Amino acid sequence: MDKCVVRKAIKEIKSDQVIGYELMFQEDDDSLYNNSETSTANTIAGFLMENTSKIFREKQTFMTFTPSLLFRNTAKMLDKDKIVIQIEENLIIHPLAAVMIGNYRKEGYHFAINNFQFTPKYFSMLEHMDYIRINMSNVNTQKDVDALDNMIQMAHGFQKSCIIYNVDTKEQYELAIKHQADFVEGQYVSEGMVTKMNKMEYLQGNLYQLIIEVTKEEPSLDEIELILSRDASLTYSLLKLANSAYFASRRKTSSIHQALITVGLNQLKQWVYLLSFESSQEMTAGAQEVLKLSFLRATFASKLVVNIRPMPMSRSDAYMMGMFSALEYIIDATLEEILAEIPIEDEIKEAMIQHTGRAGKMFDMVLSYEKADWKQIKTLSADLNLPTNILAQVYIDCVEEVNSIWEGLTDTVEPSEIQEEEAEK
Repeated sequence: MDKCVVRKAIKEIKSDQVIGYELMFQEDDDSLYNNSETSTANTIAGFLMENTSKIFREKQTFMTFTPSLLFRNTAKMLDKDKIVIQIEENLIIHPLAAVMIGNYRKEGYHFAINNFQFTPKYFSMLEHMDYIRINMSNVNTQKDVDALDNMIQMAHGFQKSCIIYNVDTKEQYELAIKHQADFVEGQYVSEGMVTKMNKMEYLQGNLYQLIIEVTKEEPSLDEIELILSRDASLTYSLLKLANSAYFASRRKTSSIHQALITVGLNQLKQWVYLLSFESSQEMTAGAQEVLKLSFLRATFASKLVVNIRPMPMSRSDAYMMGMFSALEYIIDATLEEILAEIPIEDEIKEAMIQHTGRAGKMFDMVLSYEKADWKQIKTLSADLNLPTNILAQVYIDCVEEVNSIWEGLTDTVEPSEIQEEEAEK
């Protein structure tokens, strides 16, 4: 597939939980949706067939269907409990759409209507919808705000849930809350899911795995390094420890592997046990989602960097860059202050803070892809000589890898299970 595809989180306001993701295909002058109906349907259907197990294994996926995608029964190859079919004006005005959608509804499929408007043609489809979606980027004046409030109240009157999308600023997010929207989607949602805190939070699944590994008779440093590499908070804390005055060294430690050697197994065990006592409370949903975001950025960056030449950055450097990029959403400090605490390469710091050089463009590519900024993606791809036909597949492969690992990390693990593991050794 030579077009871009990305996921965006949809969060329920009441529970503060991510309930699903919108799967978005490239939308600009070269948009996939600007191609012929048949060509678009063929491309998207082919992509879905190859990646269904990667995309639809987690929460609900919201996806916009063209008329051809709907009429050729593309949805039938997807789990009806995992897919929400989004429709737009091109389907609303189609003479056969209501019949087709009604048949899907009888089979248990769920629907949403994009960019809902107060017109008869939109109301004619309302009975088939589970969600109405309102574009926040169209809300600019007080008249628009009043219309937003009216649409949300109307949706609730018809027992429909309301998703506000393109929520990219704090003000837009607060507006959605004020007018009692049910769900929000947008860049602010992805980056603002957690209130900054003074105390670092760690993913319990990683801590449990660390405890089990360090208490083995012969702990594996490779396995410990792998566990740490999944959690930006743990990695950051270990690097700070390794570079503290206690481990005074002429050479600064800038990688997980070096940090493990510097700290040593005995001190590492003490550090892990200390963290387990400090992290007695369950991590908030917001902090967990941000750590998952950092893990995805790290994985995506490390796999993209091998396709860019020349690039003054290794795969491990790219991974570290992606991992630490989200820490400013957790720690009560700026990114510049956070990076000053650990001795990572100057090129990485400059890329993340000043967005300079080819490393900076690489970093911007990761962020732009996450935002579905199609214009910027196209510009950066050209600057980096990065073939756009690999972007979509690399991204989806990274999503599957992160989801697969994350499911194991977030399974409920009780302290008794750790004690049983230790007793068996």
